[in-house]
Amino acid sequence: MVDKRSLRSSKRTDDNNKNNDSSSSNNKPSSKPTRSSSRRTASGASKKTPVTENTEKTTEADKQPEPPVEDTQMVGVQEPKKDLSGDVEMGDDTIDKKEDGTTEEKKEDPAVTTYNEIKQNFTLLERAVALFDSRYTLRVLRSIASHRRKVTAEIISKVVQDYYPAGHEAADYLLQQIGQTQSTMDVDESSQDVLPEVDVYLHLLVQIFLLDQKQYEQGAEFSSQLVEKVHSLNRRTLDALASKVYFYYARFFELLPAPAITNIRAQLLASLRTATLRKDVDLQATLITLLLRNYIATSDITQADHLVNKTKFPESAANNLIARYNYYLGKIKAIQLDYSGAHEQLVSAIRKAPQTPAAAGFLQAANKLNIIVELLMGDIPDRATFREPRLSKALHAYFLLVKAVRVGELEAFHTLLEQHADTFKRDGTYTLVLRLRQNVIKTGIRMMSLTYSRISLRDICIRLGLESEESAEYIVAKAIRDGVIEATLDHEKGYMQSKEILDIYATQEPMEAFHSRISFCMSLHNDSVKAMRFPMNQHRLELKNAQEARERERELAKEIQEGEMDDDDGGDFDAL
Repeated sequence: MVDKRSLRSSKRTDDNNKNNDSSSSNNKPSSKPTRSSSRRTASGASKKTPVTENTEKTTEADKQPEPPVEDTQMVGVQEPKKDLSGDVEMGDDTIDKKEDGTTEEKKEDPAVTTYNEIKQNFTLLERAVALFDSRYTLRVLRSIASHRRKVTAEIISKVVQDYYPAGHEAADYLLQQIGQTQSTMDVDESSQDVLPEVDVYLHLLVQIFLLDQKQYEQGAEFSSQLVEKVHSLNRRTLDALASKVYFYYARFFELLPAPAITNIRAQLLASLRTATLRKDVDLQATLITLLLRNYIATSDITQADHLVNKTKFPESAANNLIARYNYYLGKIKAIQLDYSGAHEQLVSAIRKAPQTPAAAGFLQAANKLNIIVELLMGDIPDRATFREPRLSKALHAYFLLVKAVRVGELEAFHTLLEQHADTFKRDGTYTLVLRLRQNVIKTGIRMMSLTYSRISLRDICIRLGLESEESAEYIVAKAIRDGVIEATLDHEKGYMQSKEILDIYATQEPMEAFHSRISFCMSLHNDSVKAMRFPMNQHRLELKNAQEARERERELAKEIQEGEMDDDDGGDFDAL
């Protein structure tokens, strides 16, 4: 027993000595681990390395610096950016370190930002061509409004020189138009193929730049050559860009002296014929609206009416083009005395117009014309129209006009017409306002018929400020015939006898108002259904699935007919 206890105690002492040796060896100062050593220790943490005599040598080797190892799993590594001059910028320019260690964001140069956004539009146009999807082209066109305020000749020059290969004719021509010259800097020789969509987009930027610089004659010549170039190309991916090119082409000639606006009609009509044959919906809708605008500007209402009757406006056109077409059509109908049709077209134009600050001018023009059309129809516009912030200032003269017509005071109407004649002429509604004189007289007669059961023609002549009793008798007789008032006229005694007021709900007026509201709601529903956007080529997928289902049914019927299927394979047919 004594021997066994002594052996156990000696074994415990030996184990304690080994543990003390290992702890003392671990407490030695070690060198700072590098990235490679930390990886080795992390990967082999579960393995124990035996302590040998070469441990001191390895620690001395670990102290020597090792070359850095690239970490392919690092997150947030950014590629170096290129400056406009072609130099490479290392690091992030948007972050600046202060002395106290905090960071401060730097503001990017607007020129660099605009340059990068224009270059990104090239990628969108290439994607639109590759995928045959016009949505990418529409994104590029929507960005023109923001680039228009920031683009300069230097930015356009830099973009043109970076995209076109060296010695390209289009590059020299565009630089000449904006007053820039070819620089001696390195040009990207990799982009040898010039995409027509990108080429037209760069020409469009130069066209808008010339318009903003008010170089109308140079811009008109440049636009004429650009239109011929676009007309020669037959690519459906160019439709949206071509419509913008034609719009600014017509705008340049509108700003030139009077004879120039009629010189582009032949080109617009030829382009409309070509667009109709090619089934170019966007360009066709744009050209129809441009021709109507051209005819109305020169008061050629008959030719505009012939164009509307001979052409068919595409129903799948953009909403802004439909609103513009409805506005021009409403103006033509108003001049042709078709006030109900004009009112319908103008209301449709107001509702389909974009409700954004950019479309405030169009909404003001449409509401001005619609107010006069409603007054000519004998209706009074809603007061809420004049309270809108975007319309209140522009419609102030028309608000005073509505008040004069509503009361039926002929003197107040003439005074207002003299004060705001310049405003009505500038808006192009002066001739329509002159027609309101008869409506003012009719309104005054209606107010007197409701107020008096019998009134003499002399009193009517004095109250309305007419020249003689004969003219008053003629106006009253016409109002009775038109159904404005319910009265009788006694020619011998010279007075007007009003009839008793009947129940308005017993007449056809409520039914007509209800019918008009139902028609408007139905047309709004139909337009909403037409404006819905569906996935492209979805019908092909449905046809493919239907064809596969029919093939499976044929195979199943063939197997049943040949007797290859057993009774157990009947599936759902067991219930039969």
